[in-house]
This record gives sequence, C-alpha cells and structure tokens, in this order.
Amino acid sequence: MLTVNEYFTGKVKSISFTNATSGESSVGVMVPGEYTFSTNKPEEMTVISGSLNVLLPSATDWQIFEAGQVFHVQGKAEFNVQVVEPTAYLCRYL
Repeated sequence: MLTVNEYFTGKVKSISFTNATSGESSVGVMVPGEYTFSTNKPEEMTVISGSLNVLLPSATDWQIFEAGQVFHVQGKAEFNVQVVEPTAYLCRYL
C-alpha cells in the first residue's frame, strides 16, 4: 500500500511503501527551504537528485550531500536540512 505524506505546507512530499528488499521506505521531493525533521526510527537517507545541506544531530558543521550520497540519522533525533533546488530522496527506515 502507498501512503502519501505532506509536510511544511506542501513543500516536502513523499510516498511511503514497504517491500521485501528494503523494508519500510519513502521516496519524496523537497523544494527550496529550511526544514527540521524528527525521527522515530533510525533512517538512511539517499539523495536521488539535487543536493541537501544537512546538520546532523550533535554535529557542529553542515555537510553537503549530492545525488548518490547517503547519510544516516539515529532514531529519536532531529536534523536540519537546507534545500537550494528541488531535491529528490529515498529514506529507508532501519
């Protein structure tokens, strides 16, 4: 089953799904802006197109992740994202 999610007044949209290979995941798009996300479970984020400037929990420096790059966020945490161009991502819940 597919579940459509919308965050930040429609500036971030995703479709959640589950399959045998990757388990619970979502694929989505963010338009330019600054966002703070909260996690329940650990997440593996893969940038599909575009780029994300990310401030991970307990980090002091922002990191840029471009298409094909992956970053991980622990469960029960918050992380900040700056988006300068429409960017697609895949989020796997671990």
